[in-house]
Amino acid sequence: MTAVERSRLVDATPVEVWKVLSEFETISSWAPNVEHSCVLTGKTSGVGTARRVQVGRSALLETIIEWEEMRTLSYSIGGLPPVIRSVTNTWRLEPTENGTKVRLTTDVDAGPRPPQKLIAHIVGRKLGAASDEMLLGLAAHLSRGRQRP
Repeated sequence: MTAVERSRLVDATPVEVWKVLSEFETISSWAPNVEHSCVLTGKTSGVGTARRVQVGRSALLETIIEWEEMRTLSYSIGGLPPVIRSVTNTWRLEPTENGTKVRLTTDVDAGPRPPQKLIAHIVGRKLGAASDEMLLGLAAHLSRGRQRP
């Protein structure tokens, strides 16, 4: 398993950050690398909620596997090439004096053999870059919300 972690200090409270992240189907409104998103389940929050996201030519299925209000949102990502066994994104929020530290950890499993570990490492680097884009988009979205009169 390869884990890639990115973090960013966001000028917003954990409540404000959670509000954005927990509106699971609206990721395309703030993540610049997500072209479209929609919910696929009857519910829109909590464990078991699923969404479809369009990233370039790839249509991904993301299903929430952990939901701890104001603290942790974790989801599995399906629809990647079959050489990838599993991918999970986990968002963690930590209050600070100046806002919220937002950590996004991506776990990639391509298998235990050296060539598989190499694939996981390469995919992890690409997904780490995508995480950077999402964190920047989240911070910009929250900043725009604060500027409204």
